[in-house]
Amino acid sequence: MARVGRPPQDPARQLERAHRILDAATELILRWGYDKTTIDDVAKRAEVAKGTIYLHWKTRDDLFAALLRRERVLMLTDVRDQKPATLSELFGEFSRALFRRPLLRAVLSGDSEVLGKLTRRKRTRPTGLELGAPFDTYVTELAELGAVRDDPGDHITVIGSIVYGFLFLPDGRPEGVRPSEDRIADLVADTIERTLGAGRPPSDADAVARATLTFLDATVEVARQRLADSLGSKERVQ
Repeated sequence: MARVGRPPQDPARQLERAHRILDAATELILRWGYDKTTIDDVAKRAEVAKGTIYLHWKTRDDLFAALLRRERVLMLTDVRDQKPATLSELFGEFSRALFRRPLLRAVLSGDSEVLGKLTRRKRTRPTGLELGAPFDTYVTELAELGAVRDDPGDHITVIGSIVYGFLFLPDGRPEGVRPSEDRIADLVADTIERTLGAGRPPSDADAVARATLTFLDATVEVARQRLADSLGSKERVQ
C-alpha cells in the first residue's frame, strides 16, 4: 500500500509529474526570472503540492539543474532530427536549435535578467558545447576522412569562439541591420567550414555523414541519461 506523501509507484506517472513541474518552472523563470520564481509559484502553476516538488528535488537549484538538462536533451534531439552531415552543418543546426531555446541562450550568455543571482555564482555550463570524448573521436575520424584540417588542434575552442561570437552579436544595432536567426546559423556553418574545412571534398562523404550521426546519437544518449538521473528515473527519457 502506497504511503501518503510518497511519489506515485507508477514510474510513468512519476515521470509525467516531473515533466509537468519542469514545464511550469520553465514558463515562470522565462517570465519572471530565477530570483522571483519560488517553489510555491512552480507548485501552483504545475497544480501540485509544494511538498511534491521536494519529493523530486531537494532544492530549487536541483530543480533548475534538471530543467537545464532537459533543455539540452530537447536541443540535441532537434539537431539530430535535422540530420546534419558535416561538422559545419552540425553547428549550424546547433545554432538554430539554440535560438529556439531561450532558457539555454540565457544561461550561455549569462543573462542576469533571467538568471539573477545564478550569474554571480561560479558554476559550469553543462548546456553549451559540453561535447567531451565523443567529440574528440568524431573530429579524429573527420580528419582521417579528409573532412577537416588537422590544425588548429583545439577544434572545440575555435568552434566555441565562432558559435558564441555569432549567437551573441550585440543587440544594439538597428533592426534590419542585425541578420536573421537563420542567417546567423548559416554564417556559423560557413565560418566553421572556412576555418576548419580541408578545402576539398572528403574521401567518403557518406562516412562523414555516418560519423556525424554516430556522434549525435552518443551525445543525445549521454544527455538523456543525465536527465534521467536528475529526474530520479531509471526509465529512458524520450
